[in-house]
Amino acid sequence: MFFLALLWISWCVLHSLLIAAPVTTWIRKRGGFLQGGFRLFYIFFSTVTLIPIVRYQYSLPQRLLFSFHGWWRVPQFVLLAYALVMFWFGTRNYDMRYFLGISQWQQYRKGKAVRPLPFACSGILRYVRHPWYSGTMALLWGAGPITDVSLLAKIILSFYLVAGTLLEEHKLRRELGDIYIRYCRQVPMLIPWKGKVTFTK
Repeated sequence: MFFLALLWISWCVLHSLLIAAPVTTWIRKRGGFLQGGFRLFYIFFSTVTLIPIVRYQYSLPQRLLFSFHGWWRVPQFVLLAYALVMFWFGTRNYDMRYFLGISQWQQYRKGKAVRPLPFACSGILRYVRHPWYSGTMALLWGAGPITDVSLLAKIILSFYLVAGTLLEEHKLRRELGDIYIRYCRQVPMLIPWKGKVTFTK
């Protein structure tokens, strides 16, 4: 269990450090191949390093602590449905080619400067600032059953999601400035408790 916790924490820390503001600023200043291919490398590296951790976790003997059954399936359904809504509408709102690094790589291959995406507040982003983080949190706790091993991973990843969201917030405030600060004051970070917010630039 200790080794598993160490693996998850190491992955979370490394995953965050690679896109921390000092790193992304340095890469942006260097430009060229480094900036064009970094996002592709980041996605590939994060996925490849995640696989052995998940495989190791499922290889461990586990003791069942809780399973969704009976009326407990109602909150489970709500969590999973909420996660699906956040992922689906987040995908419709985000530029997936940019998220995966394909657009940056194509811009580099064409000899063009890699341009950051402009600020946008439409669709699901009028309800919550980070729909994918929010959906991942719901999926994390809605997917069961919960064992002593999976509970450890869920707790670590929950802390990581909150910390990662705060780090992302800090980076966006620096990059986008006042308009994002005003956006943060109006639209909730992870829980869309205000409903649809009309944000004017």
